[in-house]
Amino acid sequence: MRRVLITGSAGFIGFHLAKALLDEGFVVQGYDGMTDYYDVALKARRHAILLQHPNFRADEAMLEDQATLDRVADAFRPQVIVHLAAQAGVRYSLENPRAYVDANVVGTFNVMEVARRHAVEHLLMASTSSVYGANEDVPFAETDKADTPLTIYAATKKATEAMGHAYAHLWNIPTTMFRFFTVYGPWGRPDMALFRFVEAILDGRPIDIYNHGEMWRDFTYVTDLVRAIRLLVDTPPERPATAADIPAGDSLSPAAPWRVVNIGNSSSVRLLDFVEAIEQALGRKAIRNYMDMQKGDVPRTFADATLLQRLTGYRPQTDVKDGIRAFVDWYRDYYGR
Repeated sequence: MRRVLITGSAGFIGFHLAKALLDEGFVVQGYDGMTDYYDVALKARRHAILLQHPNFRADEAMLEDQATLDRVADAFRPQVIVHLAAQAGVRYSLENPRAYVDANVVGTFNVMEVARRHAVEHLLMASTSSVYGANEDVPFAETDKADTPLTIYAATKKATEAMGHAYAHLWNIPTTMFRFFTVYGPWGRPDMALFRFVEAILDGRPIDIYNHGEMWRDFTYVTDLVRAIRLLVDTPPERPATAADIPAGDSLSPAAPWRVVNIGNSSSVRLLDFVEAIEQALGRKAIRNYMDMQKGDVPRTFADATLLQRLTGYRPQTDVKDGIRAFVDWYRDYYGR
């Protein structure tokens, strides 16, 4: 049975990925800092569900705690690492930028050191669509330049991509970076728009709609995202013999077994349409508070998922209305509403 270390295992995506891998027969070691950025009880419940499986165990510590991370990894001896733990959230990065440097840069360096020492078969690390920053040409392709981050969150994620490339080159660690596009679904994060909107509408409170609703996002359903990650686990990049061996449109590095892959739904949904889909799922109207664009936000995200499909034969495709209904069903059940 293959051994996979997942950082951020009590998080939204980490929980879903760990569950999918356990169901398939993997042995999974979780690692999560259980920070109070959002409701720790939700994280604890996710871990509690995973701990019911005999092939799962978890340790709770920060990524910056290198001694504990090393001890856990040395005892587990991972063959694959999926590094999902991070300080997330574009808006919070305006308030507490240091948390992003500590968790995302220092923490990722510690994970890469584990990958180096254990010579893992494949290191997979989460980046974000936010690295595309001020890019205006859509859909975003992995081969586009991503040199204009608009928040410290995006900047730290771009830094981890560069760090991952250096380690892949120096130590021949097959490394895949994936750029997520607005992931949503059951067990989602309370700081995300879908969770906040559903909660506010049910409470009869207004929702803040930035840029007066004229924003577009590529919403990616969590089950689709996890499927893509699972398939990428079995698709480690190989260092090319020459740059000429790299297919057109492939982000594979000419100098390392390193690649970046978009994981998105390849569709851009207007925020106002997203709100209307939530209203339909809840059977009630929102009180709308239209606002100007918030600092650091971008008007549109839109993934080109051609590379993902070419590598894995898979492309996310859940319709946003179906995904929203699934989230609302989970939310009502979990919170008894």
